[in-house]
Amino acid sequence: MSRKLISFDWAMKKLLRSKANFEILEGFLSELLKDNIQILDVLESESNKEDGQDKFNRVDFKVKNCNGEIVIIEVQYERELDYLQRILFGTSKVITEHLEKGDPYSKVVKVISVNILYFDLGQGKDYVYYGATNFQGLHDQDTLKLSRSQKKIYNKNRIYEIFPEYYLIKVNNFNDIAKDTLDEWIYFLKNEEIKSDFKAKGLKKAQQELNVLKLPEKERLAYERYQDDLHYQSSMVESSYGVGREEGREEGREEGREEGREEQKIEIAINLLKADMLDVKTIAEMTELTLKEIKALKI
Repeated sequence: MSRKLISFDWAMKKLLRSKANFEILEGFLSELLKDNIQILDVLESESNKEDGQDKFNRVDFKVKNCNGEIVIIEVQYERELDYLQRILFGTSKVITEHLEKGDPYSKVVKVISVNILYFDLGQGKDYVYYGATNFQGLHDQDTLKLSRSQKKIYNKNRIYEIFPEYYLIKVNNFNDIAKDTLDEWIYFLKNEEIKSDFKAKGLKKAQQELNVLKLPEKERLAYERYQDDLHYQSSMVESSYGVGREEGREEGREEGREEGREEQKIEIAINLLKADMLDVKTIAEMTELTLKEIKALKI
């Protein structure tokens, strides 16, 4: 048995900032990162600021874990062609924000970017993608490793652990079959429901705390308006994208037809020139080509 719960993005905006609910976010990150994640603090980010300009198509959240790593979590609804550059900018910005003036580069913070996407980004069948930085030899094909002294300075064992890591969760690609505990979380992200047999970390707490019926009436009404706006914006984006795509196809077909007509005119003009029966002016009138174009074919 399952029941409708508050969506994860709304929970990030309103409920998960409280230390009492850190267990929910810790559970999600632990299942995704395959580690026992503990959150020390919620850090300042765009969506953490309470103002009247809350965006409906995006929610971002920034936390610091017990390993001193900063995790950026973003929920994104709107299709963006440059989204990959955006997450690169986001991690770079966090790195510079958390490096004090005069600090050595060894103090650069580790950043993990977790992106929950409700649109299709790129081409790929999977629903969870992971990206990291490694250096491979061009000749011997070996992977560059940290020296003993570097491991001590960075407090890391492998090079990729120094650089930002990226997770892309393409929610709509998930087929609703939960094969492991991470899938149980993705099922919740997609359906806003938690099945009674789910055992993933944090989901039990989420089931208790994210019940729509537990919201005060004012917050429940605000949540319903938020959901309505999301559905409306999603429809508008899909409609615009669909219309644009169809217009593009029609424009392409028309361009193809026009190119075909132009090629046909040129072919007729060439044949008439070869026959040497008509003057250039007459051929131009018959084919609707210019005198200059006909003369160029004659050469």
